[in-house]
Amino acid sequence: MKKYSKNEQESACTTIMVGSKMMADGSRIYARSDDAKEYKATTLMYYPHEENGPNEFEAFDSPFYCDDLPKVRLAYSALERPYLPGHWGEAGFNELGVGMSATETIFSNEKVLAIDPYVEDGVAENCIFNIVLPYIDSARNGVKRLGALIEKYGSAEGFGIAFMDQKETWYLENAGGHRWLACRMPEDKYFVSGNQSRYRKYEPKDKHNYLASKDLIEFAVKNGLCTEDNFDFHTAYSLESDNDKTYNYPRVWALQKLFTPSVKTNVKVNDFPVYQTADKLLTVSDIRNAFRYHYDGTQHDPYLHSNPKEPYRPVSIFRTINTHILQVRPWLPKEIGCLDYMAMGMADLGLFLPLYQGVTDYPEPYMIGETYSTSDSAYWTFRKVMVLGMLDYNNCAPIIKEIYGQLERENDQRQAEMEIEFQRLYDNNQPIRAMEMLQEFSDKLLMHALDVSKDLLEILFTKLTSKIGQEYRFHGA
Repeated sequence: MKKYSKNEQESACTTIMVGSKMMADGSRIYARSDDAKEYKATTLMYYPHEENGPNEFEAFDSPFYCDDLPKVRLAYSALERPYLPGHWGEAGFNELGVGMSATETIFSNEKVLAIDPYVEDGVAENCIFNIVLPYIDSARNGVKRLGALIEKYGSAEGFGIAFMDQKETWYLENAGGHRWLACRMPEDKYFVSGNQSRYRKYEPKDKHNYLASKDLIEFAVKNGLCTEDNFDFHTAYSLESDNDKTYNYPRVWALQKLFTPSVKTNVKVNDFPVYQTADKLLTVSDIRNAFRYHYDGTQHDPYLHSNPKEPYRPVSIFRTINTHILQVRPWLPKEIGCLDYMAMGMADLGLFLPLYQGVTDYPEPYMIGETYSTSDSAYWTFRKVMVLGMLDYNNCAPIIKEIYGQLERENDQRQAEMEIEFQRLYDNNQPIRAMEMLQEFSDKLLMHALDVSKDLLEILFTKLTSKIGQEYRFHGA
């Protein structure tokens, strides 16, 4: 069995969380980009409820194995890697409206790992989602289940993972092989992370806002990672390296600057607030734009300047395989109140599409994807748009953004109209008809997005054909 390792920059993500009092509509947000290898397709999957579900899980691409899964497996949706069916899920809701994503890659420091190293056959991103989300009834219990798995099996890598439900959002960061800290997201703040542990404070007596492995502080004190009266989770357990100064700090600095321009921070110093207050209430559109950010228009914009060697790592990068914005609106039925705005591929040149919790099936193109381009895959259709856009970014990107931006605005309006009708049917005791309408709406919207993208491909191909023709004109006879 190949040793499982994800400690490489190719597998690195960006996370944003927003509390309900920081959102203009009062919703709760957890969002993340999955930055891996550009050819690793994302597909949409739905797993139905099983009263007698599988009791074991054996990972395809790591030594992890467990045989103590709960008997009942709740229905759940997932973004998935099709070459690992039933594995490596991320970003979905279960039938109770509990949401989860996996994972933000983070790293423990060398001193911690020398004492409590990662466990080769422990839990990792390739299995966490599928052995946790189908078995939890709340965000808090999601933290408890994952924490128990970490303590029992150990962690194979460093990660941060979020859980959300109708009442609260929690985010867990692990530390070394067997320890972890989870904090309840403040409702009046936002949080951003770029491949580093962000947590500092831990109050063991405050069970409402903190959960952790039992000996988190004691272990750190005993092994000289901190003093008893000066515990700082990041300082004690997390890695700080020169690479962070260009790869990780700039993203946290840029996103906090984007949402809170009134506060000045130093991009070179990791003293960014763990939780920050935005200068204005945020919207889903703001979150979409944040994931499209690449130091737009500045000297650090790698796409504007055609500079693939730009030292500051952007939020939006070409090798992103999907970006997802999980949203919970607790005042609505969970079938429409819980949704995932998902963009396949690079967010900057991508299209965010709404995936509702109540949807139980997806059009076939969205369930197909290989590690090579095919004409029948939704992922590869969106990816082709991005490839053409990157060939001549300054001329093609504006075309892509205009067409996709218009479609997103139209979809937002269509969603609002559909949700009103769904609520009317729901309130009039017609839940079956409401669910049928939701499924029809989703199928139509997703297929229309593919039609628009295919038309966009022809526009871009024509433009690039003309450009190449002009470049290689060879004037003469």
